[in-house]
Amino acid sequence: MKYHVIVIGAGHAGCEAAFATSRKGLSTLLVTLHPDSIAQMSCNPAIGGTAKGQIVREIDALGGEMAKITDYAGLQFRMLNLSRGPAVWSPRAQCDKRLYHGAMTTALESQENLDILQAEAVKVSVKNNRVAGIETRTGLVIEAGAVIVTTGTFMRGLIHVGMSHFPGGRFNEPSSEGLSSSLERECGLEIKRLKTGTPPRINGVSIDFSGLERQPGDEPPAPFSHFTDTAAWQKTKRQLPCWLTYTNTETHRIIRDNLGRSPLYCGLIKSTGPRYCPSIEDKVVRFSQRERHQVFLEPEGYETREFYANGISTSLPHDVQQAMVHSIKGLENAKIMRYGYAIEYDYCPPTQLYPTLETKTVENLFLAGQVNGTTGYEEAAGQGLMAGINAAHKLQNAPAFVLRRDEAYLGVLIDDLVTKGVDEPYRMFTARAEYRLMLRSDNADLRLMEYGRRLGLIPEAFFRRFEAYRAALAEYTAKENITVSDDELSPWNHARVRRQAEFESKYAGYIARQTVEAGKLRKMENKTIPASVDYGSIPGLSTETREKFRKVRPLTLGQAARISGVTPADVALLSIHLKNLKNHIG
Repeated sequence: MKYHVIVIGAGHAGCEAAFATSRKGLSTLLVTLHPDSIAQMSCNPAIGGTAKGQIVREIDALGGEMAKITDYAGLQFRMLNLSRGPAVWSPRAQCDKRLYHGAMTTALESQENLDILQAEAVKVSVKNNRVAGIETRTGLVIEAGAVIVTTGTFMRGLIHVGMSHFPGGRFNEPSSEGLSSSLERECGLEIKRLKTGTPPRINGVSIDFSGLERQPGDEPPAPFSHFTDTAAWQKTKRQLPCWLTYTNTETHRIIRDNLGRSPLYCGLIKSTGPRYCPSIEDKVVRFSQRERHQVFLEPEGYETREFYANGISTSLPHDVQQAMVHSIKGLENAKIMRYGYAIEYDYCPPTQLYPTLETKTVENLFLAGQVNGTTGYEEAAGQGLMAGINAAHKLQNAPAFVLRRDEAYLGVLIDDLVTKGVDEPYRMFTARAEYRLMLRSDNADLRLMEYGRRLGLIPEAFFRRFEAYRAALAEYTAKENITVSDDELSPWNHARVRRQAEFESKYAGYIARQTVEAGKLRKMENKTIPASVDYGSIPGLSTETREKFRKVRPLTLGQAARISGVTPADVALLSIHLKNLKNHIG
């Protein structure tokens, strides 16, 4: 068996990576432990949210799949932060997890140049410091020009519930036990551990909704994908409500009284978890002054009564979870269908990657998703798309595709990972993007769809509609007049043109200032650093700074300046050294 590209793992990163390489004409094999778990929503079946919604819109503008599937499977749509400015408006959708899995699986199975194989990859084969393929647990050897690893929480996954712990990538799904060793041994990568968790799921029949706060979706709902015909979609989209309740002092007492039985607090779990999505145990301990915490009860599908208890992620024992849940208003008689658990897993510190997401140790080996220390379906999918594009470009001798921080949240995400690294699961926030006024969810198409067309991921017929919309926007901005019909613009329309012009006008002054700042950034990014630079020979640099430069191996002066702990003085010394090198060579 031989393919251009092998993608290991069929979660959100793996799906986007496989779509990207196959759509760019490369024979692609998607290897998964279980085809019935493709695009599984292991945690909350929701897409988007603050900053994450912007990422999904960017994936869509570049030709990815996530937004389209979300529009199909979504059961509630909301625009977050509407009380603030459009720069931080973020779309979010609660999804039917079975519909999402089914639609993504169908799309993958129908994709030209793409095969799916149930197998466990246990070894990445390397020859002459270049990827040669993989080997499966059953001894099957498959050759490939490039390999993309998107293993999520499966590499040496260890599940914790109370004092019990056992191997697993998800509950009742096996972990991947061999691949980590291969990445260390054959590929020379450093491996570390992180932790994440999930809350209990409740049977909705046992919930008393009468005293809870109803959380409806937006009416009319707004779709995620630029490809969706909004008017037709709104006529058929049926939304379900979510519900809001709260923990209380009794809930917190139950948790505090049982911290000795928590794997987090008795030393069984040694890995770092997500700071911005902590377990309920962490919330009670770290925010002891708080009398209550929000709990959102969110439906998991149209055809199930299962509800996700967002806000009480936990790894406490079964009896404690039961008592905790029953102490919450509306859940006094709740029946738990699935207990919460924590999971520890292997990841590769992402400073071992180039901005293309190719490893620095082995050529044509790419990593994407939680294996890079991130958390969230959206961050994973974005990395998968970018890794897929760059793996294809590497094999096709095309230029690398790297987005700048002023172009996309995807640019911020990947630059943060490969330049600053992570010591806890990384989650995207609008505050991480210094150019967020320019990186709004409403203008993702204007920012990135031209790239999608050049990459061959946006159909030409659709792109012509986008060009008509872009021309209409320029026309309306100049003359407050639109000469093309809605039919010629569809799925865009006149209302979208007017709203976009309003946003552009509102932010014009701020954007002008950020554009100037972005120009300065581009100058720094244009100053490349040769791979042969000897940081030990640069006078004035501290030993610590030299080690950081050697570890990250920045490609540009701009990237060097963003390394954690590197000072402007360090960058100035590096800049002088580069000028001296250039003059010496000249």
